This record gives sequence, structure tokens and C-alpha cells, in this order.
Amino acid sequence: MRRILIVVLPVALALGLTACGGKKEKAAIGTPAPARLTTIGINAYLWRASLDTIGFMPLAQVDSNGGVIITDWFASPQTPNERVKVTITVLDTELRADAIRVAAQRQTLGATGWIEAPVRAGTVQRLEETILGRARDLRRNTVAPGG
Repeated sequence: MRRILIVVLPVALALGLTACGGKKEKAAIGTPAPARLTTIGINAYLWRASLDTIGFMPLAQVDSNGGVIITDWFASPQTPNERVKVTITVLDTELRADAIRVAAQRQTLGATGWIEAPVRAGTVQRLEETILGRARDLRRNTVAPGG
């Protein structure tokens, strides 16, 4: 119950504030799916899961309305001569596999500076799978009875 309040209360407050300035409209029949109860134009579970997945990386740009997250360059302490940059785009309001797109760039440090290098095979797919799995867990935990 507490988890539901944590998710629903901010949404209810935001919706209440938006209702203050305009004419009143009749509420739609039925309740929208939980993934659509957001003030952002994309799937909230995919958005949260994306931020959770790349939370260790510095963020360069975040646009929740457009569904775009761009990290700054990140170099792991284990491989300081290599750095990566990730762009995640949430494309839809539905929680589906084709609603997330990940792009990655990789550079290695050479004698003349940072040089573009290929991203290791499977990296992008693993990131997408991790985000999708986390989003499904978030949704499951939100809508689970007795949560």
C-alpha cells in the first residue's frame, strides 16, 4: 500500500495543479493504465529503469518530455584508457521492447588523444534488456496486490 501511495500521491498532486488553471472537463470513463499516470510523455517505468541502469554515469542531458537521456563520457577506474557515452531514448508510452532505443559510443586513449572505437558486440542489446527487465520489475512491484 505504501508503494502505491509513493507513486500515486505525486501524480495526484501534479494532476491537481494542472486542473487549477483551466475549465473543468468531465473525467474519462475507466482508469488509465498505471504506466500512463505520469506528467511525462513517455513510459514512466522505462524512464525510471533507464535512469536506474545508468545511474553510475554522469548525465549530460535529460529530457523527460522527449524521453531522451544522454550521459557524459564515463571512464571506469578499471579501464581508464577507455570511455563510453550512452544515449537512451524512450519512444512510447507503452511498456514494450520496441519502446526503448539505446546507442553507445566508445573511445580509447591513444598517443594523440581520444580515438573512436567500436562498441563491444552485445553491449547495446544487454543495456536494452537490463532496462526492460528493470521496468517490468518496477511495474510488477507497483501493481502487485498488497504492495
